[in-house]
Amino acid sequence: MADETPPQPNPAQPARAGGAARKPADETPDLAEVRLAKLRQIEALGLDPWGQRFDDTQPIGEIRALPAEPFSDEKRGPTVRAAGRVKRYRTGGKLMFLEIWDQTGQVQLMVRVNKVTPQEWRVAELLDLGDLIGVDGEFGKTKTGELTIQVEKLTFLTKSLEPHPKDVFGMGDEEYRLRHRYLDMVYTPDTLRRAHQRVKIIRTIRTFLDARGYMEVETPTLHAIAGGAAARPFETHHNALDIDLFVRIALELPLKRLLVGGIEKVYELGRVFRNEGISRKHNPEFTMLELYQAYGDYRTMMDLTEGLIVACVDALGGGRTIPYGDKEVNFTPPFQRAKYADLFKQYVGCDMTDEVAVRAAARAENIALELAPAEGAPKVPVAHDVLVQELFEDLVEDKLTGPVFVHDYPASLCPLTKRKRDNPAIAERFELYVHGMELANAYTELNDPITQEQTFSQQLTGLSEEDSMAKMDHDFIRALRHGMPPAGGLGIGIDRLVMLLTNTQTIRDVILFPLLRPEQK
Repeated sequence: MADETPPQPNPAQPARAGGAARKPADETPDLAEVRLAKLRQIEALGLDPWGQRFDDTQPIGEIRALPAEPFSDEKRGPTVRAAGRVKRYRTGGKLMFLEIWDQTGQVQLMVRVNKVTPQEWRVAELLDLGDLIGVDGEFGKTKTGELTIQVEKLTFLTKSLEPHPKDVFGMGDEEYRLRHRYLDMVYTPDTLRRAHQRVKIIRTIRTFLDARGYMEVETPTLHAIAGGAAARPFETHHNALDIDLFVRIALELPLKRLLVGGIEKVYELGRVFRNEGISRKHNPEFTMLELYQAYGDYRTMMDLTEGLIVACVDALGGGRTIPYGDKEVNFTPPFQRAKYADLFKQYVGCDMTDEVAVRAAARAENIALELAPAEGAPKVPVAHDVLVQELFEDLVEDKLTGPVFVHDYPASLCPLTKRKRDNPAIAERFELYVHGMELANAYTELNDPITQEQTFSQQLTGLSEEDSMAKMDHDFIRALRHGMPPAGGLGIGIDRLVMLLTNTQTIRDVILFPLLRPEQK
């Protein structure tokens, strides 16, 4: 940070070797006591250490965009008012230099002993990293060209009793960042940038769908039956009704009931919950977009998905070819479209309908060919299409750099999907892949209540009960029997979309508060 007079370190913030910041857990008790003592000194000055209303502040980013000239006695620069968190602090006798930060940026402050009141100067002497202050003053440049506010009034707003990292290098430990997201957002610029980009992506989705006549709704989070996906649910109990309930694993079935009710274009952006593993691409709670359009099909959904994702890419303003890791993704439409069977044959090396060849390929990949449906029960052969899908996941998905729409899936894997009229073994379904990551999933929805009831009644051999979507939801079948129009349906994982469009390699970095184990004291 540039300044006019080389300042000395603030004695309240001793320098550390290499500039590395200690975590609060590593701080000695004396430093916390020093901060508490300063709070008492601020109170002794007749000030509230927790602050009061401070109106009419200007975002620091807007202040930095103002015309700025070197400070001089002949010409005064713009008068500004800013509030923010102290991120740096250095003093040199009768001159102090601070840096304050808000979500739009950071700016240097210059505090002179002869420009503020004795009380304000004393407050400046009592500041620590992390304190929140407000300032009024003249905006300009120092002799070295640093954009600076020359403080004429200093208002104390909030005391930080916990020591803060000295700089971004103090946030190097991933678990520490995730457990202290409030610090991560202050000291890791990419975290706050991603949060803003996520909001922009979600707003774009809503604007895109609203402009096309879709109605946004909210559906229940607690369900009597966990349906709409093949996933293991979280369970809970409602005391007043004395019933067990499931936290939703999908948004699908309530939205389809609304199709029956006459909402012909409907969507929901909501949290869903699955009691499954945690990985780079999986978090137990995540955000989904699900939408349904009456009188459409999966090709309708392909066109809609392509347009929606391109709109999100354009909203971020970085062009349609964007980096992801050490690669690039070109989102210029049209996206590639490829049949599931063709990709399977290309990368697995056999036809997906050849049961002997599929089992041989599965054996070569150490995929189990038999499973026990329950503990202690005799093993039964895994269904052919389950083996096909496991081979696809192991040998094909990583090759799909994309964006590529993979369409026409084995029908037995898709119990909520309409079959192709000329081939009932194939379902009208697609998934959108980018660099091996599934981003979207869409169907021509099954609106035949007779077939739907049959598929709900038939479990795929090899899938355990708690993981199967084939559970009978009698009320949903009853709704279909009242007549659901032909429709296309689409689901998009919002967290994965944000990962992709912000060049983020782990889902935990695009969720502000990912699930973590309880902290060990």
